Amino acid sequence: MALEVGIVGLPGAGKTTLFTALTRTGGAGFGKENVGMASIADDRLDQLAQLVGARKITPATIRVVDVPGTGPQLLGGLRQVDAILAVADGHSPGTTPSDDFETLELELLVADRDHVERRLERVEKQAKSGDVGLRKEVEQLQALLAYLEAGNSLRDYEDDLPPELEPLTTKPLIAVENGPGGIDLKLEAELAEMSDEEALEFRDSPSALDEVVRRLRDALDLITFFTAGDKETRAWTLRRGQTALEAAASIHSDIARGFIRCETISTYDLLEAGSHAEAAKRGTQRLEGKTYEVQDGDVLNIRFNI
Repeated sequence: MALEVGIVGLPGAGKTTLFTALTRTGGAGFGKENVGMASIADDRLDQLAQLVGARKITPATIRVVDVPGTGPQLLGGLRQVDAILAVADGHSPGTTPSDDFETLELELLVADRDHVERRLERVEKQAKSGDVGLRKEVEQLQALLAYLEAGNSLRDYEDDLPPELEPLTTKPLIAVENGPGGIDLKLEAELAEMSDEEALEFRDSPSALDEVVRRLRDALDLITFFTAGDKETRAWTLRRGQTALEAAASIHSDIARGFIRCETISTYDLLEAGSHAEAAKRGTQRLEGKTYEVQDGDVLNIRFNI
């Protein structure tokens, strides 16, 4: 399942324009929820595809959700995302992006307070049955509600949170200023409608959106691994520290279920060798088991039997 990022912002900040630029949809609608996929640029993918003569190249992606406004109900739709992009208006006269970011932080805090309060109401009713676990959760939620009502963020909460909660303020928050001091999102959205070759003619520097994606990768502690074949060469994302078995599951659950071993080599070693056969001769390609911790840039060929 692809990782997800939500976009929040005050009216007119440019969050739907950011969505359009990231997902290259060209037709994102204002005032409604938009969902799309953003590609993660990686030069290594093209190099590997060229090496193996791939007929299809598929970059790693992140699912992007743009909600139409703020408020507890709308922001509640982002509780399952992995990170949040907060967009502030830095181009309109009289605007102060730092004030916008503060307002958005407050909106997220209020949404979490509403979330905890609603959860507490439900659990208090259920706890009348005398269930010990529910009574304990009531106490946890009461303490949390008092903490939030004091203006605190759950990001700084030191005790354990009830596992059923899906707070917003504990998610990584990446600030994006739309304007001269940050990113010209309107320009990026226009360039996203062009081919890569055409867009390069208008740029005097790398895409600012690549920096946004890089910050997302860092915030989520992501790595990229590759599968390289002549039919398709593809990039995939994992959290740093995840295993070969988890990499297999991200490709397909059947591959994970039938996992035997995986042939593993770094992108650098494979490109230097020029082929898998030559890499095997050099001893830079090896077999790893389920518990192998996948490294950024690994090229995996997973052996499995269902």
